[in-house]
Amino acid sequence: MIIVTGATGVLNGATVEHLLKRIPPSHIGVSVRDPQRARHLADQGIRVRQGTYDDPDALRDSFADAEQVLLVSSSDMTADVVRQHRTAIDAAVEVGAERILYTSAQGTGFNTPYPPLAIHAATEQHLAESGVAWTALRNGFYGDLSVLLGPWQKAGMIEKPADGPFSWVDRRDAGEAAATILTDTTHLDGPVDLTLSTPVTLADFASAASELAGHPVTRIVVDDEEWVAGEVASGVPEQVARFTLSMFQATRSGHFSQPDSTLARLLGREPRSIAEQLADR
Repeated sequence: MIIVTGATGVLNGATVEHLLKRIPPSHIGVSVRDPQRARHLADQGIRVRQGTYDDPDALRDSFADAEQVLLVSSSDMTADVVRQHRTAIDAAVEVGAERILYTSAQGTGFNTPYPPLAIHAATEQHLAESGVAWTALRNGFYGDLSVLLGPWQKAGMIEKPADGPFSWVDRRDAGEAAATILTDTTHLDGPVDLTLSTPVTLADFASAASELAGHPVTRIVVDDEEWVAGEVASGVPEQVARFTLSMFQATRSGHFSQPDSTLARLLGREPRSIAEQLADR
């Protein structure tokens, strides 16, 4: 059985959707915080059990019978996320899972400007020490484009700090790739980069947005401290603004500039472009 955590979210929800195209629903289980939100999965014949990364006993129950477990990285920044990940990994090992997969990130490492990368690195280290086969799905960035770009439609500009090359992937593509890896008889071991074949910049987003909107969308580079001050003035906590700034700093120091064709190979096509992602909003 393949057990998927975070299956009521967009990323691993897409993974489950694509698993259903490949294997019978009786071979799929999900571990979710709120089983009521997964009733649509239970109705399709998928095993639904409650589990959280803070409850080892519930995790062991929801991981029971697992051959493979796909762990989504925790988004609870108020918690000890590395401890949560270790708890989930240990639970998967204890129930006898043969392989653990984890949604990591491109550029993972301990000495980086962007704090989540060190969390992923510590998690991958625990996976490597777990004694079972493991795969780290090092996805490119994904999420809400309005957070990345700001109100470009209304403002006619993308006004952000200086950036460098990075990948912005569609979560549907990342989920499909995860399902392919889970069901492929030739397993990918260790870290696997799942990114765009060619990295992009915010200038590329401005160009794609201009074409989509039918009028110029300008990329304006704002000084780091000026941008933080503007965010704070608009009501964003300074800690949050500086966290976001660290992402831009990591892009311009080259942490996400390495291209990789693995995602395209797994999909059998090029991943959705930034133009397609903008058009889908």
